[in-house]
Amino acid sequence: MGIAERRAREKEELRGKILEAAGELFVQEGLANVSLRKIADRIEYSPATIYLYFRDKSDLVASLCQEVFGPLKAELERIERESTEPLEGLRRGLKFYIEFGVHHPHHYLLTFCTPFQQTEMLEKTDEILDVNRTGLETFDCLRRSLDRCRDRGLLEFEDLETTAQCVWMAIHGISSLLISSHGDPHFPWVARERLIETGLDIVIRGLRRC
Repeated sequence: MGIAERRAREKEELRGKILEAAGELFVQEGLANVSLRKIADRIEYSPATIYLYFRDKSDLVASLCQEVFGPLKAELERIERESTEPLEGLRRGLKFYIEFGVHHPHHYLLTFCTPFQQTEMLEKTDEILDVNRTGLETFDCLRRSLDRCRDRGLLEFEDLETTAQCVWMAIHGISSLLISSHGDPHFPWVARERLIETGLDIVIRGLRRC
C-alpha cells in the first residue's frame, strides 16, 4: 500500500471514529447538549480536527443519518429488484430493516428515535434536506412492496399509506426494543432471531387474505 492510499484509509478511519463518537453522545445526551468540542474530547482530538471533516453540527448529524438511509435504501431496492415473489420480498425487506437497526444502534436511534423538537434546532442545510429526501425515498420501498403484494392478491388492505405507516411502526417497535431493552436480565426475553421471525409472521399474517 502506497503513502497516498494509507493516508486516505487513515482519514476515512478517523471520519468513522468521529461519527461513531458523535452518534453515541447524541443518543446519550441529546443533540442540544453535545458540542463539537465534546465530541473531540471523546476521541481525544482537537475540535479543529472535527472541522476538517464536517462544517458544523448540522453537517455531522446529516452525515450520520445519511449513513443510515443510504445503505438501507440501496439494500431495500436491491431486494425489490431481485425478489420474484412479492411476499418474500416484503418479508426480506422488513427483516433487513430490523437487523440493520440492531447492527447500527446509535445511528438508528439518532435517526429514528430523536424527538422532533431536537431535530428542529438544526439548520435546514442542503445536507439535511438531502437526508429528508432519501428518507422518504426509503419509505417508498415499503409502499411499493406492499402495493405489489396487494396487486397479486396476497395481502388485503384498503389504504396503502395508512398500512405502510402501520407496518413501519410495527417493525420500528421491534427494532428499537431489540436495541434498547433486549438482553435486560430483569425480563425473560426469548432469542432475538425468534422474536424477529415471530414478529414478522404476526405483521404479515394480519394483512393476508382469509
